Amino acid sequence: MKKWFVLFLGVISIWSCQNNESKANKPDKAKLAILEILEKIVEKYPDSASARMQYVNALDSLQMYKEAIAQTDSMIARDSANNGLWFARGQLLESAKDTAGAIASYETALSIYPSVEAQLNLANLFAERKNPKALAICQNVSQMGLGRETDANCDFIAGVYHARKGDRAKAIAFFDRAINNNYTLMEAYMEKGFSYFEGTKYEEALKVFQTAITVNNTYADAYYWQAKTYEALGKKDQALLNYERALGLDNQLTEARTAIIRLQ
Repeated sequence: MKKWFVLFLGVISIWSCQNNESKANKPDKAKLAILEILEKIVEKYPDSASARMQYVNALDSLQMYKEAIAQTDSMIARDSANNGLWFARGQLLESAKDTAGAIASYETALSIYPSVEAQLNLANLFAERKNPKALAICQNVSQMGLGRETDANCDFIAGVYHARKGDRAKAIAFFDRAINNNYTLMEAYMEKGFSYFEGTKYEEALKVFQTAITVNNTYADAYYWQAKTYEALGKKDQALLNYERALGLDNQLTEARTAIIRLQ
């Protein structure tokens, strides 16, 4: 076995551990050191697709999107008919908040091969933009009969579309359908709660966020929004307690830290 591949496997193992421990907020120094190793491997073996993709994933993890996109562009220049590369590019652009670029990349990926994952990613972006193409894509995917999890994702995206259009009742109905098909789909609980919250139905919103916490009691956003709802209801002590819980689970939640300072 080549020495570089042995080293590469070691890097993958270390990187996986780093990702698994990300909630413990390990310093970036270790990740940067691993990134350096991967960069040297890629420089020495530029034709290794697996090494290049691991390097892209490392850059993505460090939010170095420009550099990661440059790597995918380099690979696409050599293999423009690879739908997986276009899909990866779309994900990177989405993370970089370049929605238009992400949509274009997903559409290119789909023109090569219509994978369900790419269809749903594209539909989700259309939903956020209030584009009815989201519903057409979800209907197409649902008709494939791929199972409850996929149906839940389709219903969730349809719910997002209606929520962004301001039709909260229809949105909530789709979020309920999504939850019925996949009770662990946290995003559906959160969006349902947001719909109630935005409609100033705080008691209903609170029940949704509380349910989300019973499903996943380490989901920081659910505690944060439970806190916001308590605050909207004028229950300062409960709000403060839940802001603290949210921050304890994710110390990158600067909004929770700001709220704690404000309420203390």
